[in-house]
Amino acid sequence: MAQALNAALRDALKQDDRVLVSGEDVGPLGGVFRVTDGLTRDFGEDRCFDTPLAESGIVGHAIGLALGGFRPVVEMQFDAFAYPAFEQITSHVVKLRNRTRGRVELPLVIRIPYAGGIGGVEHHCDSSEVYYTHTPGLKVVTPGTPQDAYDLLRDAIESPDPVVFLEPKCRYWAREPVSFGRTGTPFDRAAIRRRGTDVTLIAYGPMVATALETAEAAAEEGRDIEVVDLRTLSPVDDETIVESVRRTGRAVVVHEAAGFCGYGAEIAARVSEQCFHHLAAPVLRVTGFDVPYPPPKLESGQLPSVDRILDTIDRLQWDDEVVLAAGGSVRDA
Repeated sequence: MAQALNAALRDALKQDDRVLVSGEDVGPLGGVFRVTDGLTRDFGEDRCFDTPLAESGIVGHAIGLALGGFRPVVEMQFDAFAYPAFEQITSHVVKLRNRTRGRVELPLVIRIPYAGGIGGVEHHCDSSEVYYTHTPGLKVVTPGTPQDAYDLLRDAIESPDPVVFLEPKCRYWAREPVSFGRTGTPFDRAAIRRRGTDVTLIAYGPMVATALETAEAAAEEGRDIEVVDLRTLSPVDDETIVESVRRTGRAVVVHEAAGFCGYGAEIAARVSEQCFHHLAAPVLRVTGFDVPYPPPKLESGQLPSVDRILDTIDRLQWDDEVVLAAGGSVRDA
């Protein structure tokens, strides 16, 4: 995935002279996770350059660059380091188009390595997606596969609106063949990663691989699990989610962030509203616990695991005599 992101940045820099890459250590070092490796060498310090250790300044200067006709791509070195820039994002980045009645575009991408799974110490792992999805005016995306990392980043850079691009740290080393032709799923659409008939498992970012592992384990127990990868958190693709849940009759939402007011609550509400007469059981969630992100040795207990997801699936209603009032629109449980 790290190489796919590097390729996306490289291709964007080649094709559009207005694209600039900046952030702490993204220059000669190539970034903490080496996502920007070689970009300064190949494109020069005017196109890929280091910034001072000041996140609010990083986003602030990018706003000025975007207003000046550039397409800046900035990196927040870690998720919890991005909070000093939050005021810039909520007060300026997201409101410029609105306050100018659409006359001013802000083509700005804010890359944020996020979530856990790497044993990071305090402030180095967090799941901050809901802060950004709750902020009108932002597009928020998170790839779950290397191919999506390339496709979504290219689309984000070309967007006329600001995008928060959440990169799952624990998947930087995930491997798969990647096509650079961008023939994948459109930017604002979810993807069905695995077809199934019994339960719709809804995940995104770092939890996509875990959801697929769960589906394989569930198959050994006789459960046929469908896995939906949201890809774009804002806007969210209701159509794909609803169509899937109406077929399976059951839904479980998985994410690393804390459960209270988490992103899964929004998805569960939407599914309940739009699929009520098709549901054979309540929509359930598997999330991180409602505690500050734990130290490395306790991390495995915080993250949703295959076993926790399987246990939640077992809590769904599995009654062979259940027939819903929707006239058989869901197969008998």
